Amino acid sequence: MSSLGLDSPELVETNRAYQEAIDFLMSRINYESRPDLATSMADFPLARMDRLLTLLGSPQTALPVIHIAGSKGKGSTATMVARILEAAGYRVGLFTSPHAHKYEERITVNGVPASRQEIVQIVDRLKPICQQMDGESKRGPSFFELTTAAGWLHFKEKQASIAVVEVGLGGRLDSTNVCHPEVAVIASISKDHTRLLGDTLEKIAKEKAGIIKDRVPVVSGVTAPGPAEVIESIAEDHQSKLLRLEQELIVSNATPTGPSPSPWTFDLEIEDLTLKDLTLKMPGEHQVRNAALAVAAVRQLDPARFKITTDHLRKGLESAVLPMRVQTLSTSPTFILDSAHNPASIQALCDTLSSGTYQRRICLFSASKDKDVKELLAILSRNFDHFILTAYQSNPRAVPIDELTRIAENTEGCRFETATDPAAAVTLATEIAGKDDLLCATGSFFFAAEVEDVVQNLKANT
Repeated sequence: MSSLGLDSPELVETNRAYQEAIDFLMSRINYESRPDLATSMADFPLARMDRLLTLLGSPQTALPVIHIAGSKGKGSTATMVARILEAAGYRVGLFTSPHAHKYEERITVNGVPASRQEIVQIVDRLKPICQQMDGESKRGPSFFELTTAAGWLHFKEKQASIAVVEVGLGGRLDSTNVCHPEVAVIASISKDHTRLLGDTLEKIAKEKAGIIKDRVPVVSGVTAPGPAEVIESIAEDHQSKLLRLEQELIVSNATPTGPSPSPWTFDLEIEDLTLKDLTLKMPGEHQVRNAALAVAAVRQLDPARFKITTDHLRKGLESAVLPMRVQTLSTSPTFILDSAHNPASIQALCDTLSSGTYQRRICLFSASKDKDVKELLAILSRNFDHFILTAYQSNPRAVPIDELTRIAENTEGCRFETATDPAAAVTLATEIAGKDDLLCATGSFFFAAEVEDVVQNLKANT
């Protein structure tokens, strides 16, 4: 397709068919854009996902899986796992959500997203089955269930050696939880999606630990006593080997490689292996923890099937990068983009930026209605001097600016002004920032994606 002209009939037809395919997927019930439509976890029956995959020939059984859940860090951990396996020479399917700019970013093999033509072909397979299931019950497959199925279909078609699958919501009833993985990973537990997952860390841990299967190794980054005990108990019930951060996984000598924000180096002890001076590409101390989980996960794979050397581990961690995770958009002033959207990830972002020497710290902020916006702003107000509040435009979940204003007015130390949309926020930020200031856009994945688009468009037009 790359040899075709931009207006060639073949390319025009592919783009038309692709847009029709995306429109079809987006027409399904979509809890990513409308989480209010889900009243409880009962709205996510795994039987529906099982039925969908059965009608598709059970593609999820075609390859081994590493299944990764967590309140934060699961996307970074999944990316690190994928890069390690790729460094070892394997074809790795990576399933993540949501997407930043294009739907096909969710479904990649060795870092290459499914093509538009491949998305069309997959949706053509999904449509008649979706229509059949619509006729069988009051509610047929959702957007995310169809997307999960699309991932399995693509990985099977591309003959991937292994799939690394990130959980969407929770774990126990997430549509990805129809596989029998080689390894289950629970990256972290913190308060998020409390309306559906529960209002305590223990309740949330129980939902996340729903990905644990009988006698399947579990890698856990959960260290707080309450939720850690929940995971330990469930792993024991399933007779699953459990590797825990700060117990079976010991990180030491974690050190930044330079001024904030910068990647870190660290040592890691895991079972009979000691690794010295591992180096990350992604900035932040929190990525050290994610990297430890990634190393532990790949080491639980059957060594007769997967040959992973220490060199592969190093190369994978050194190459792993994920957009919108302490991503530097520009310098002078420093402009950081981060998709943090719950208190734990916002605190991790602030910790990562804390050692930087800046004249002034300016935060561009937008958030979703189902988040603890009051707590997010409280944490950020302790770390930033000034705010530009706005509302992202790509999704109806954005908190309206007037509501953000009311919350900010009641947040100690929150000095702010407002902008009508992300583009206006970026324009205002660049107007008021000096070369020694820090700009940081955060609060929502959807907001971060829009800001990245705005900045890239500005660069392209200068």
